[in-house]
Amino acid sequence: MADLHAYARDVLAFVEAHAHYAPYIGFLLAFCESLPIVSLFVPGTFVLLGLSPVIAAGGVPFLPVWAATVAGAVLGDSLSFWIGFHLKGSARQRWPLNRFSEALKRGEHFFLRYGTLGVFFGRFSGPLRPFVPLAAGMFAMPMPRFQMVNLTSAMLWALLMLGPGAAAVKALGY
Repeated sequence: MADLHAYARDVLAFVEAHAHYAPYIGFLLAFCESLPIVSLFVPGTFVLLGLSPVIAAGGVPFLPVWAATVAGAVLGDSLSFWIGFHLKGSARQRWPLNRFSEALKRGEHFFLRYGTLGVFFGRFSGPLRPFVPLAAGMFAMPMPRFQMVNLTSAMLWALLMLGPGAAAVKALGY
């Protein structure tokens, strides 16, 4: 856990020194947060929450960082969906997903119980975030519906990750 905190501090220090890379960092973190297993090793949410005040204080425009973060989240969930769609039920037996069978079961259960709303709200739950799109693909949710929910939830999620810190910095006049 201490290593993750050190990693987060390093990323935030990098963005503070090189603010023009903020959209790329936002994209990469959101993309990794949306991938099964990868998301367990990348503290994307923690860093994104800390990134917004750094961005705002450094004078980086909010919109490009938000758009890049949305794009990363959408592409990450799309990849997860695609993996699930192509692997179907065999995803449960495939390495490395078979090492995280409980997380996959929770994602499947959440999707089967809530369907389209599950895809939307799954984005806002760290443990479910990467596994619900995988389950949606496994159970062949129609792609247009998935992408509509994927995009709208990513837009709101990125706003919630980046907006409060940026707004606080602006309100305090930094």
